[in-house]
Amino acid sequence: MITSIKYPQLFKQKALQWAITFDAVCYLDSNNFPDPYSKFDTLIAVGAKDELIANTGNAFNQLEQFRQTNQGWVTGFFGYDLKNEVENLTSDHIDELKFPELYFFAPQYLLLLKDDKVEVITNNDFDFSWIDNQQIYQSEQAAKTKLQSRFSKAEYITSVNKIKEHINRGDIYVTNFCQEFFAEYANIDPLAVFNKLTSISPNPFAGFFKWKENYILSASPERFLAKRGAKLISQPIKGTAKRGITQAEDEAIKQQLRNHTKELQENVMIVDLVRNDLTKSAKQGTVKTEELFGIHTFNQLHQMISTVVCEIEEGVSSIEAIKNSFPMGSMTGAPKISAMRLMEEYERSKRGVYSGAMGYFSPDGDFDFNVVIRTLLYNSAKQYLSFQVGSAITYYADAEQEYEECLLKAKAILQVLGQQII
Repeated sequence: MITSIKYPQLFKQKALQWAITFDAVCYLDSNNFPDPYSKFDTLIAVGAKDELIANTGNAFNQLEQFRQTNQGWVTGFFGYDLKNEVENLTSDHIDELKFPELYFFAPQYLLLLKDDKVEVITNNDFDFSWIDNQQIYQSEQAAKTKLQSRFSKAEYITSVNKIKEHINRGDIYVTNFCQEFFAEYANIDPLAVFNKLTSISPNPFAGFFKWKENYILSASPERFLAKRGAKLISQPIKGTAKRGITQAEDEAIKQQLRNHTKELQENVMIVDLVRNDLTKSAKQGTVKTEELFGIHTFNQLHQMISTVVCEIEEGVSSIEAIKNSFPMGSMTGAPKISAMRLMEEYERSKRGVYSGAMGYFSPDGDFDFNVVIRTLLYNSAKQYLSFQVGSAITYYADAEQEYEECLLKAKAILQVLGQQII
């Protein structure tokens, strides 16, 4: 069933307000960013007619079986710590959020928005009045929190300098070092926070996910991995710069990013890592870089994004292709296993859903997953709110500048929460 809608943005707001009355919700929004690989502007999956909850062990195999049983639309997320299933690794850090490491559901209702049309894909009777009759409310109190950090600035700088010693010894070449900011006894309105976050920082891989009392509120700019027919696409981000106040300053900053030795170095190292990951799923000789060092502009900052593609080998399933590239290179480092193991020594929080992936599988065998960054995670039962930020540490990294880059990446979240970190 395809229906025209007069005000797509208003429809999306009402639809999400209706959706959150269910225990399982996946809302993915491109925020009108042009994307040659996108199938839709917005996806809204609501209600679980079947679901899979899994943790490290045989989670990918369970998902393979779940996918065979549910061959239509399926949405969900992969937690970063599934790395422990992919490789011989462990995670022993604190985890106050208590998300499963993998969760997927086959929705009762699925809506796809493209331009001014909405397509309803469901075996159930669907009544548009459920959405049309929603009264949009504006919460005055989006969030009341008092943020804490797992690292002081001094501790963070000390850790970065110790990580650089490993780089100088040749243990690794580059890594992504992350830190958590959190609030206990946090009383937030998840929908109001998400709406404010995406209004301040509208990004092409934004998403709102609800699993019972747990919420993912994401303004992600990054695609982890997509499949379109026989083609796999990965678009790692490495390289960050602030926005300028004037157009001339903005253009000058973009040019500096385009020629910055450290940013170029970290981007090309991760591109090489992604190329290697895709080789595990690719037909021989098909891995190539479509775009290298592309500068993309968002509301809060400029990012350097590269696009790596390949043709998938016959017999490699979608889940295998994801497993072969997981976790994404932009959030790990190189060599990949050594970097992940080292970050377990220096980081102080379990990453969980952060730096995992959220997205969908479609009936035609395609899929698309983001990288869960620029994201608030919330356990409403425990009233625990968390977000993490990281940056690439290389031989050229300056610890003070890396800390400032973390705060730049957190700028929109801090604005939403009315917080400031010095």
